[in-house]
Amino acid sequence: MAACLRQLPGSGFSSGEIEEAVKNARLLTVEIELSRGCSSRGPYTDLPERSVTESELTEGEIRDLIVQAGDLGVRKIIILGGEPASRSHFVETVRFIRSKHIEVEMFTDGSGITPDLATRLLGERVGVVVKMDSLNESVQNVLTAGKGPSSPFKEALRHLKRAGYPSEEAVLAVSAIICRQNVDDLASLWRWLRDQHVIPCFATATPPVIAECDDWPGVDPRRLQELFTEIASIDTELYGETWDPQPPLLGSACVRHKFSCLVRWQGDVVPCLGLDIPIGNVREQSLHDIIRDSEVLQDLRDHRHTIKGPCRFCEKADNCYGCRGMAYQSTGDYLSSDPSCWKNAKRQGEIIRLPFAAEELIPQKSPMRVVDALISIGERSGEVSVTVSDDTPFVEEDGDVGEVTYFEMMAQSMAAVHGFKQLGSTETSSEGYLVGAQKLEILGTARVGDTLKISVYKEARFGKLGIVKGIVSRDGTVLARGEVKIWHDPMESRQYPRGSGG
Repeated sequence: MAACLRQLPGSGFSSGEIEEAVKNARLLTVEIELSRGCSSRGPYTDLPERSVTESELTEGEIRDLIVQAGDLGVRKIIILGGEPASRSHFVETVRFIRSKHIEVEMFTDGSGITPDLATRLLGERVGVVVKMDSLNESVQNVLTAGKGPSSPFKEALRHLKRAGYPSEEAVLAVSAIICRQNVDDLASLWRWLRDQHVIPCFATATPPVIAECDDWPGVDPRRLQELFTEIASIDTELYGETWDPQPPLLGSACVRHKFSCLVRWQGDVVPCLGLDIPIGNVREQSLHDIIRDSEVLQDLRDHRHTIKGPCRFCEKADNCYGCRGMAYQSTGDYLSSDPSCWKNAKRQGEIIRLPFAAEELIPQKSPMRVVDALISIGERSGEVSVTVSDDTPFVEEDGDVGEVTYFEMMAQSMAAVHGFKQLGSTETSSEGYLVGAQKLEILGTARVGDTLKISVYKEARFGKLGIVKGIVSRDGTVLARGEVKIWHDPMESRQYPRGSGG
């Protein structure tokens, strides 16, 4: 389910608790994807129809992860799928989490909720969130590949309510994705859930893949504003709940990356399902080291200094940064402004998008500039493109690219990554120099007219000296790879600790 649905209204943390988590690189919640299979696929999910067990985290690995989460200060674990109840050790996992005095919440498509499981979940005080997108059966069928609201969604709700949900210790909620197909049905669904004493948890849809945005069933920002305003009025007039409408969550705000992350089924850690940049893998590193060293999380935790464009200057910017997943999937930049927010409807031209011209990011000018455009960014990494021209430095008489040019391409590519991130910074620009190069392997030949991709990854930093690994390729074939050492004077006023890899 590619959306931010993890912060239920009423279950947030105080600003002081969040600030403490930011200051000490700790977590308050963590989401764990127990399984990959999903029985209710629709246009907003990237999950397969059948369960995928190969490479899923084992029961032992999940228990170790839970212990690590507790050590980081986690107070709630959200269990996701696919359908989490499909894992054979699901109940045992819940009991293990509760034995560590950590709250549990689960998201379910309803297919695994039996009367017996509902009773067990209530006994362990598990908050349950059932996925359901419309009371209109034809709409629900479209959004869940033919599985209408009567099965298994409403059946799961019946089992849970008969077991005693909701209770003072165990909330019952329904999550819905806001998309074109159901936008006209959501006000009635909201009222129905409120009347059932079930918490509605509605969020805007986030595209699962940037390349699929053209077909994504998103809602026009102005229609979103109408919906949010309508439901806010319903809540105030009928149910005594007052809140300020703002995307991406109805009735709540999302700053979850300051205190949370998601561990996917195979161990990859990402900020959330929408912002699916891998920042590490728990099979290779401890969760503590991943959180401490992630530049992506550091940027998000310091969003007031790093967000680019109109979102940075919004009057709500202290407590809102839009949907980071929508920003990333729509623009390629996790620090760009959210193009789906109605406040940005007339400011689309101010929203920065990738690819981005390198000449605006690095000091080198033609002909000494040997890269053309930044095309993607990730965790301490980026990809840059260039079409080799006649005036490219160090091109030999026969048109072949000289060896030294590959090193310069790597160095300028990393400079472009740094320059792009600083577009959203309130700090002064930093300086950087290529001070060394080594381990160059030439595996092919680039020539004038070739379009190349340079992939760079900042492997380590020692003070102001960084070690960057680079790969130069053409149409997927690696032509050269090597290592460059760059002296870089970084911004020093961040409000969080940096690890050795930061």
